[in-house]
Amino acid sequence: MTTHSNLAVEAEGLVKAFGEIKAVDGVDLAVRGGSVYGVLGPNGAGKTTTIRMLATLLHPDAGSARVLGHDIVEEADAVRAAVSLTGQLASVDEDLTGQENLVLIARLLGLKRAEAKARATELLEAFGLADAAGRLVKNFSGGMRRRLDIAASIVVTPKLMFLDEPTTGLDPRSRNQVWDIIRALVDGGTTILLCTQYLDEADRLADGIAVIDRGKVIAEGTPAQLKASVGRGALHVRLLDSDQRRDAAEILERELSAVKLEPDPAALSAACDEADRGAEAVAEL
Repeated sequence: MTTHSNLAVEAEGLVKAFGEIKAVDGVDLAVRGGSVYGVLGPNGAGKTTTIRMLATLLHPDAGSARVLGHDIVEEADAVRAAVSLTGQLASVDEDLTGQENLVLIARLLGLKRAEAKARATELLEAFGLADAAGRLVKNFSGGMRRRLDIAASIVVTPKLMFLDEPTTGLDPRSRNQVWDIIRALVDGGTTILLCTQYLDEADRLADGIAVIDRGKVIAEGTPAQLKASVGRGALHVRLLDSDQRRDAAEILERELSAVKLEPDPAALSAACDEADRGAEAVAEL
């Protein structure tokens, strides 16, 4: 795999199967450092499995990936030292207070007692939880618990943070609070890889989006590019000779732009809103 220094995540052909079910089937990703990258798709699409492989919690069956320049298989310890993962379920202890949870995590990460208390207080203030610092987490609302969970993930600020559906089940106000936290993290230099099933969330937060369905990336681009492509016409071409596809792609790129090479080695397609332009492009082939 060729490494690009400006990319926080590079994945090529990631595959993961559970028995006969292929949860991830050849996923490619390229996530620019210092950005929010959205992985969008329905439940069961393969988003969480992809994240778990990138976070070194699952070993890929095929393909390769580098996170912050480190191979996820050969350099798993280096990846874990630089990233943080907030999953779909809160990982904090419900029988401790918000303050106690953050102090505990800080101590486990090597901070001295005074440093741990200071960092916990700082995070509780920043996340709007100062008034609930002494309250047991079991008595927190869903939004408060999610904010505490994210705070726990950045006791030591990570270079890259994986967020797996952080706003699922939250009310609109709590969702907005989590969005503000994500924006603040990126402003501070953290790269965010955001898994979500909400189109509006990806649209509001993400600089780039990969749409995953049935374990495959079916669309990729900026939010504006993906919205512009919805509802557009397309010209689909299947050549008699697959060896001519490169030349055909150059012609369609020149005449129509936005050419896509299909899995069929003799097929390709291009966005086309006007029938006359499509006919002219075909005539050039």
